[in-house]
Amino acid sequence: MTALEDPKLLRRLLRAKDRMDAASHEAWPVERLAEVSGVSASHFARSFKRAFGLPPHRYLLTRRIEQATTLLRDTDLGITQIAFSTGWESLGTFGRIFRDITGKSPGEMRTASRGDMTSIDRVPACVLKAAQRPDLTIAVLEKRCGDASTTLPPSTEEVS
Repeated sequence: MTALEDPKLLRRLLRAKDRMDAASHEAWPVERLAEVSGVSASHFARSFKRAFGLPPHRYLLTRRIEQATTLLRDTDLGITQIAFSTGWESLGTFGRIFRDITGKSPGEMRTASRGDMTSIDRVPACVLKAAQRPDLTIAVLEKRCGDASTTLPPSTEEVS
């Protein structure tokens, strides 16, 4: 029986997902999430991905980037403060992953989102979050490697 067919397992996975949503700023290693769900770490990781389409770590990254984007748009907090309050341990890592996922640096995102404030004011927050949700169906590293391969033309010379 898969995660989608077993209602008890799905409830356990949702419990872990809800915990990540409520405290996305905290560290959520797979072992901790598995403990919340009452299953083994490997079973949890496989079942979570099957049920929600993303591995737990990517899901957590999505939530952290969403929260950071909202704070950049709606508050005057400094970028460093936003990085640490959304669960990042390093400003450099936050900036690099934020740019890899959104295509903009946190500062550029703040400037762009504040320029559109007149039209955004009328959009409900839940719709805005869904529209701005980062797409993490592929790993950030794969995304970065894919971007790098499109910037440099492939070599046409044969190497012996």
